[in-house]
Amino acid sequence: MQSTPFIASTDGDTADNLRPRGSNQTGMRQFNERVVLQAIRLHGSLPKADLARLTTLSTQTVSLIINRLHDDGLVMKLDPVRGKVGQPSVPIALDPDGAYSVGIKIGRRSLDVLLLDFVGVVRERHSLAYRFPDPELVFRTIAEQVAAMRATLAPALRGRVNGVGVAVPLSLGSWQGLMGIEPERAGQWERVDIARQIESATGLPVQFAKDTAAACVAELVAGRGRSVKSFLYLFVDTFIGGGLVIDSHLHAGLHGNAGAIGSMPVALAHAGGAAPPQLLSIASLLGLETAFEQAGLDASAAYDERALAAPWLAHTAAWLEQAASAIAMVVSSSSCLLDQEGVIIDGSCSRLLLERLLDKVDGALDGYSWEGVQRPQVQAGTIGSDARALGGALLPLYANFAPDRDLFLKLDT
Repeated sequence: MQSTPFIASTDGDTADNLRPRGSNQTGMRQFNERVVLQAIRLHGSLPKADLARLTTLSTQTVSLIINRLHDDGLVMKLDPVRGKVGQPSVPIALDPDGAYSVGIKIGRRSLDVLLLDFVGVVRERHSLAYRFPDPELVFRTIAEQVAAMRATLAPALRGRVNGVGVAVPLSLGSWQGLMGIEPERAGQWERVDIARQIESATGLPVQFAKDTAAACVAELVAGRGRSVKSFLYLFVDTFIGGGLVIDSHLHAGLHGNAGAIGSMPVALAHAGGAAPPQLLSIASLLGLETAFEQAGLDASAAYDERALAAPWLAHTAAWLEQAASAIAMVVSSSSCLLDQEGVIIDGSCSRLLLERLLDKVDGALDGYSWEGVQRPQVQAGTIGSDARALGGALLPLYANFAPDRDLFLKLDT
């Protein structure tokens, strides 16, 4: 795979930031086109002269690239901007209809299908809630919704849907005891080739990612990841999970489990005793669902504003205390090991509940000694419940149009 050449900025505080650099050598046409597209994607509309300076390509090369991209329908020329001197400049922007991708999140409680345009705007959205995903229902719904979304596009644009990105938990059928799901029902997913099923159902190439890694990608590319270079990412869902970003790289680890904070123990193990609980058994929304169910309340309130209203509030308050204490322990431990710049927490719950959780986590962190280690800043994620499907939808766009298709590297600002 062609990797991206880089040069470092030498501007004071941005000395460590990186930007992709094109090549004026022959045989680099497609790569240089991707460099220019990435520059526009991350910096917004720019005139050719600024694109040449940013990418270190010659003005002539940039002009030729822009003409080709314009002919291909990938960029558009905006109205000229007149300055005080010289000829007016023409900003170049991505054409929203230049390409589309589909993002799919198959979760333990819901299915999301998104149609994303070339500038990252969600054009269409469909969600399906369930107690536990049934493979036949999931794949049938995906086929129907992708076909319906493509039908909303003008006939000339339907061929511009360039792929599907799927975000799924690596062990969708695991933790059957916590979920209260029969082993046979949960085991259906062990016998399913998800990518092949979706390719067959949609006729589109499919890329696959762990659900929390996809959510982390969305935050890295479209959220706080633009300004925070190294962070631990937590996503609070039916099960809590996470991702790890180091120097603006999504770090997957040997088995794809880097940042899998849901499996981290939150107590000490004792010889001959039971294994300590994992974070996911304490800080997942499944625990809040269970508390609601045991009180005879609608468990789906864990995912909306009702969780902070009577009669759900008392149970939510108890869950917040336990979840925040466990998350704070994980944040403290990870800070000692990783020395990350920050911690970003997002989730499929309401934004108000997420704010309450962050306040509780911040308070719990006050109880730890930070001597010898830097306390990280804890911030709310910016994407919300769409993060996993949005991250999935970004995978085909980056695979087809970014200079570095796997690492989600950024430009300096």
